[in-house]
This record gives sequence, C-alpha cells and structure tokens, in this order.
Amino acid sequence: MPQAGPATSPAGKPGRQTLSAVEEAARMDAVRRYDILDTPPDGAFDRVAAMAARLFKVPVASVTIVDEDRIWFKAAHGLEGVSEIGREPGLCGSAILTDETLVIPDTLTDPVAFTNGLVTGPMGVRFYAAAPIITGDGHRLGTVNILDTKPRLITEDDTATLADLAAIVLDELEMRLAALNALRTEQERRIEQEEARQRADRDKNAIQAFASTLQRTLLPPALPVVPGLELACHYATASPQNVGGDFYDVFPLGGKRWAFFLGDVCGKGPEAAALTSLTRYTLRAAALIDPDPDVVLTSLNTALLLDPAVGTRFCTAVFGVLEPHEREGFTITVATGGHPPAYHLRDSGKVEAVQPKGGMLIGALAGAHFASLTVHLAPGEGLLLYTDGLTEARTLGGDMIGEEGLTRFLAARTGPVSAAEVIEDTVDLLDAMPHGAGDDVALLALSVPIAEDTDGLTATATAHTIAPAGETSESRP
Repeated sequence: MPQAGPATSPAGKPGRQTLSAVEEAARMDAVRRYDILDTPPDGAFDRVAAMAARLFKVPVASVTIVDEDRIWFKAAHGLEGVSEIGREPGLCGSAILTDETLVIPDTLTDPVAFTNGLVTGPMGVRFYAAAPIITGDGHRLGTVNILDTKPRLITEDDTATLADLAAIVLDELEMRLAALNALRTEQERRIEQEEARQRADRDKNAIQAFASTLQRTLLPPALPVVPGLELACHYATASPQNVGGDFYDVFPLGGKRWAFFLGDVCGKGPEAAALTSLTRYTLRAAALIDPDPDVVLTSLNTALLLDPAVGTRFCTAVFGVLEPHEREGFTITVATGGHPPAYHLRDSGKVEAVQPKGGMLIGALAGAHFASLTVHLAPGEGLLLYTDGLTEARTLGGDMIGEEGLTRFLAARTGPVSAAEVIEDTVDLLDAMPHGAGDDVALLALSVPIAEDTDGLTATATAHTIAPAGETSESRP
C-alpha cells in the first residue's frame, strides 16, 4: 500500500529495511516467471479478495504483486479504480520483507505506519494486515491484504487463514503457469511439425483462446504426498481442442487431515471450463472454513446458484475428508452430490459401493440436500473415484461398461490394493474399448500400503499422463 516507512515485523517492531540487490533480482525473476503483471482481471483472484473482506469483515481487501517500482493490484475489493501505486515507501513493499504475516492492530501507534498516506488521508486506515505470497523456492511475489478504518485485533487462527488465502493465490498462479507452459509446448510442437510460419500466425487467435481456457481448468499440477497413503490419478479429455469439465484435487486441511474431491460439470468448452474453475476454487475455500463434507457441498450449491455467469449449468461431485485412524489406516468421510458411487476395494476382491443416499445435483436446486457416510480404509484397501466417462465407455458390442461392469472388473482384482495399479488397470480397460472412452474421464485412487512396520510407511503420489481420450497407452509419449 502507498506511503509507508520502514518495514515492521508482526510484533510491530522494526524489521528488515530492504532486500539485498541479489535477493531482489532473484525475486523479480520469480515474478516474471509467472507472467502475471498487467494481465486482465481474473475471477479466481477477485474471489480471494472478496472472500478475505467477507471473512474478516473489513471494507478493503486486495491481492497485490510487488513489481520493481510499483505495487500492482491483481484484485482489489472496496478499492475501485486503483490498478497500481508506487512501491516505495509502502506497506505492501514492507510486507514482503519477511515470510510472516504482517499485522498492525492500530496504525496510529505504529512507528512505521502512522505517517502512511492511507492513514493520514481521507481513507483513515487504522488497521492493516498482509500475508506474503511465497513461492515454493522461497520468493515473495506480493501479498493478500486486509484494511479497516478502526483498530482491531486478530487471532493466530485469523493470521493462519490469511496465510491460507495467500497460499490459494499461489496455487492459482502455479496452475496458470502450468497451463501456459503446456500451451507453449504445444505451440512449439506444431511449428516444428508443420514448418510454416503462416500456420502459426493463423493459429495465433485459436491458441490464445485455448490458453485462456486452460488457465481456468485448474487441474492440480501434481498430487501431494500424504504420509501413509498412496495416491494416483488419470485425466483424459475427449478432444485435444476442447477443455473438459471433469476435475479432481487433493489438499491439506491442517494437522493430519486431508481433503479430496472429484467431479464433473455440465457441458463442455470454455463455459464448462469456467464453471470448473469456480467449482474447484469454491470447494477448496469452503473446506478452509468448515471441512464437513455436507457443509462443503452445500456451500458449493449456494455459490453456483448465486453466480449469474453459471446460468442453468450444474455439476456432480464427491467430496471427502480423510484422517489417520486411531489404530491403522484412515477414516474417510465422504459426501456426494448426484455423482456415481465411489468404490471401496478390499484385498479379498470384495468391492463395496460408497454412495450416501440423498445426494442431489449441485447447482440445480436451492434446497438441495446432501448426505455423507464414513468408511475405514485399512492397510491393503483402496478407494476409487471416477467420472461417468468411464462407465459410459462402450464395448465392441455397443454396450456401456456401466456400474455393474465396472464392479465386476474391480472384483476380479486380488491381493493388496495399490492405487497406481488400480489406475493403470482401469486405463488399460479404457484403451481396450474400440473407441476409447469417448468422453472426458477423471480417475482418482487412494490406497493404504501394507507394511510390517507401520512407522516405515511411505507416501507416494502418481500422476498419469493427461491425454485426449481415444489415445492408447502405447501412443502416449
């Protein structure tokens, strides 16, 4: 923010004054890597600012990127008409000097902030807090900020929530970067194969539209490592030109709890991709507030109905929370909204459908009800989630695999369940179909390895190739 003095620490004491020239050069390299400066407004970042204002009940909240000589606003709630301000001196410029959340309960008593223009000017800011947006390699790109016109105190949980919002912003930047990199790779491949600048020029507008769509698909770039659990996934689109509406994610909730979800939005193309973006972001944000699966799906239902851009579109989803069982394995609580059942796989070959009764379509009705149930995932067992592109794939005789066919296929497996093997076998099943899946397919599997020494359990995360449906495993690079 504008016109501040030296940086202050979270305790209100003077902190570091500047970054060294080497540190600042490395930080700016990181900022440029994300290619975010001066980009158009993006709904995902706008929602972060709006959610910060709503969670903390403050009039102003923003998402900023600190450039060489300016503070650029990627999103600003309650601060309309402002796109950038000078960097020095400034509160945002000070907030990126440490990895901790900067909190100034009363700006008039703070030795750094009391002369700031926002404090002394018409806005009369009396409270300021900012969490730095920190990359995986430790560079601070900018901040998520909240401001109020009266002094206030916030708790450690509040500062943790603000830091979580900054982490969500980084997730958005990482996924946007992954989409851009995928686009650039595809563009290079086409140029090399076609040997024609003219075709590259003709495809420019289509490629730019494809990039915009990719930025909103928001598939996680990689699965996380969950201690004591094996994860594996697969995602394939029906067409390389159309971004699908299937989605999945696994992310931490704090402590030893983790959340996961998988789902499918109505339709295809850019509109469906935008709904996928809203759905995935809302599920993540709602889980930070209250991770109860029923509550999370209810929050998503409300968000879809309130967003005019969604129109009459809806989605189906499975949302679950897992935490280590008191003896072994994991306790998993799952809620569904109009989605096909998940399958609990036992090492004996027994397959049980996991589908709470009463889960309605999400975003279709204001009074939609959702239900949940809890299962114990023991060592040697697994859980498979999928979208209907799997069960609707057709055999040589033209019949769909269906839930019964999928159950028979899964029951034919024996021995301890491995998430990676379940995904590999299921992809092979799709590849064996005469026309492949014929529709978008998302698969997510979880399993608990068997180990003689439970302290020696290691977590693995496997991400299978994201490829258009219809390609066989032999044709994928």
